[in-house]
Amino acid sequence: MGSKEREIKSPEVQLGENNSDSGKRGSKKLGIYFIESDSRRTPLGRGYSAGVGGATPVNIHGKPIRDMSKTGGWIAALFIFGNEMAERMAYFGLSVNMVAFMFYVMHRPFSSSANAVNYFLGISQASSVLGGFIADAYLGRYWTIAIFTTIYLAGLTGITLLATMKVFVPNQEGCDQIALLLGNCEPAKSWQMTYLYTVLYVTGFGAAGIRPCVSSFGADQFDERSRNYRSHLDRFFNFFYLSVTVGAIVAFTAVVYIQIKHGWGAAFGSLAIAMGLSNMFFFAGTPLYRHRLPGGSPLTRVAQVLVAAFRKRNVSFQSSEFVGLYELPGKRSAIKGSNKIAHTDDFRCLDKAALQLKEDDGTNPWRLCTVTQVEEVKILLKLIPIPSCTIMINVILTEFLTLSVQQAYTLNTHMGHLKLPVTCMPVFPGLSIFLLLSLYYSVFVPISRRITGNPHGASQLQRVGIGLAVSILSAAWAGVFERYRRTYAIQHEYEASFLTPMPDLSAYWLLIQYCLIGIAEVFCIVGLLEFLYEEAPDAMRSIGSAYAAVAGGLGCFAASILNTIVKSVTRGKGERRESWLSQNINTGRFDYFYWLLTIMSLINFAAFLYAANRYQYRAKDEIQTNGLESDHTNTNASDPIRTPKLSVFGGE
Repeated sequence: MGSKEREIKSPEVQLGENNSDSGKRGSKKLGIYFIESDSRRTPLGRGYSAGVGGATPVNIHGKPIRDMSKTGGWIAALFIFGNEMAERMAYFGLSVNMVAFMFYVMHRPFSSSANAVNYFLGISQASSVLGGFIADAYLGRYWTIAIFTTIYLAGLTGITLLATMKVFVPNQEGCDQIALLLGNCEPAKSWQMTYLYTVLYVTGFGAAGIRPCVSSFGADQFDERSRNYRSHLDRFFNFFYLSVTVGAIVAFTAVVYIQIKHGWGAAFGSLAIAMGLSNMFFFAGTPLYRHRLPGGSPLTRVAQVLVAAFRKRNVSFQSSEFVGLYELPGKRSAIKGSNKIAHTDDFRCLDKAALQLKEDDGTNPWRLCTVTQVEEVKILLKLIPIPSCTIMINVILTEFLTLSVQQAYTLNTHMGHLKLPVTCMPVFPGLSIFLLLSLYYSVFVPISRRITGNPHGASQLQRVGIGLAVSILSAAWAGVFERYRRTYAIQHEYEASFLTPMPDLSAYWLLIQYCLIGIAEVFCIVGLLEFLYEEAPDAMRSIGSAYAAVAGGLGCFAASILNTIVKSVTRGKGERRESWLSQNINTGRFDYFYWLLTIMSLINFAAFLYAANRYQYRAKDEIQTNGLESDHTNTNASDPIRTPKLSVFGGE
């Protein structure tokens, strides 16, 4: 087909023959032309699948789905919920049990065991971007989940063998609690620790591949053209996090019970069995799933934009060689699995990647990129501040997982005649999440709808903001209660007995901070997941979802680094002065540490308000052109491209 070109004027500046601004293409609103040509290859030199364009759902064979009513929807989502529930059960089961396993069985010091598990959790979450990249670039979300969930199962099986076979653990004879505290137990051999870290990180690698894909793959099951799409999507992410919560509750109760009654091998084995059953359940739903075509390597497209923009860094938009900003004709973009994205005025230096000069023929993507490709990079950059502001809530979650348990050891955990194991205490945030999600649509949405006028109760960023605000209250209350608990322990002569529970002080005072952080997690994380899925480019949604996991991983790392700094700074020169995070919680100052978290959270919240008020939601209708069809016939050159912008806190 011969090349044909057409100019579509930007809405900001209507350029006509007598327009005095016709020479001001470098003005603030970039009065540019879009040049659309058929003589353009995709960024990876590939064409389109026959009959498939934009973000059209396909079946597992990559073919268009003829009858959408037989695929996707809530039934398909249920199979995905099951997989996520088991994955979270394994994740939290390892996080709550592995520190104790390394201390009691592998005879590692408690502090190094906690740091090792924190680093494992951090690397597992931070490396989720790898799973998102593989899904968006090559395999698609289904096959990425299928492969990495199998790797996950292999890692859990290896951990079960470790806990079951005596050859993998050091000698346990004569190793009672006193010997453990004094460090007199036989340490694990180097090869035993190597095996433990190997199977542990194989498990983490499997989790990293699954985590960014499951929520996006579940959201893919709903038709974007449906009138109820936004409502379905909103409910999906709430139910998705409900499945996460159910997995966590099972891990903090049933798995802990199995470990106490039947040992470590049975506990880790139950996680492997649950993961195996969920894999079978996930594969059983294969005929029902809707898929999105992978759009090719996102890193390659990002690199092409950066290289092309750098090559033309010295070219002015007022240059006589400037023809326009380049885009493919019709509704299809150059990126498989993606709609076109309207041009925006952010990061104008990147627009030079799409700046077409007279010498450009549109065949070298390392010199000339489409507007959509440039906008993908802009979107990825614009998204970064929001998940970055959620790192702090992940720091608090990580600290609560260990510090609150240390508090619970000094408190009475009896509930009537029932004594609750200390390791079960983290179940209460899960229960508060479960309760809140159950009441979300019947209580929160109607009330907040009257306040905000938003049909969903609150916009995505409003929910993230609510979560961050409640997390501040949680950290502040933890500081208040810890000050009371420490004073009580000193007054009643428990200062040296930090492992002895105080019978008259109930551990259930911790429920307040647990419930508050649970509420914060619901609003912040669920809102963030929905925000990232909606705002990420069509062909980069797994990477967008990975942003949330990366923030979680960075939160784990930040918590470990913060602990190290606080211990170093607050430990006095004299041998008798304890650090804030002393192993003896009664002589340490955990209350000061909680208030430090409160102050850091307040600063973080202010940064979030600034970032959120500057953010503008993407226009969901993408590029809208009057009469623009694939054959480009009878199109007036003055048809505008609309680039609507939406306020952040006012609605979506």
